[in-house]
Amino acid sequence: MTSKVIYTGSLRTEAMHLKSGSTIITDAPIDNHGKGEAFSPTDTVATALASCMLTVMGIKAKDLQLNLKGTSAEVTKTMAANPRRISRVEITITFPEAYSGKSQKILEHTARTCPVLESLHPEMEKVIHFKYL
Repeated sequence: MTSKVIYTGSLRTEAMHLKSGSTIITDAPIDNHGKGEAFSPTDTVATALASCMLTVMGIKAKDLQLNLKGTSAEVTKTMAANPRRISRVEITITFPEAYSGKSQKILEHTARTCPVLESLHPEMEKVIHFKYL
């Protein structure tokens, strides 16, 4: 088992990663009867995409002997109705430095093939930008 999620009331859950004991709290968003005091479940999906991209790029960067420390991702999630779902995720990944053209292509390809991205519904629009300082 990977995790255990408990509904704590008031449209809030607490998820525990069983191996590490770390926890994540989710709260329903204000536009869906919640308080919006924590990540919503759909926020975690969009955020997981960015985390996955950064993680797999970090693995690849190690192979390429590149330092990605300080690389960041800004995430914007857009919801649709009928059915309520994530319709669009836009992510801007900003690197702390410029890398060679070849390294940039490898990193971008690696990000665009991360397991979370491969798992998302094909109708969900995914807009990914890469910025090099």
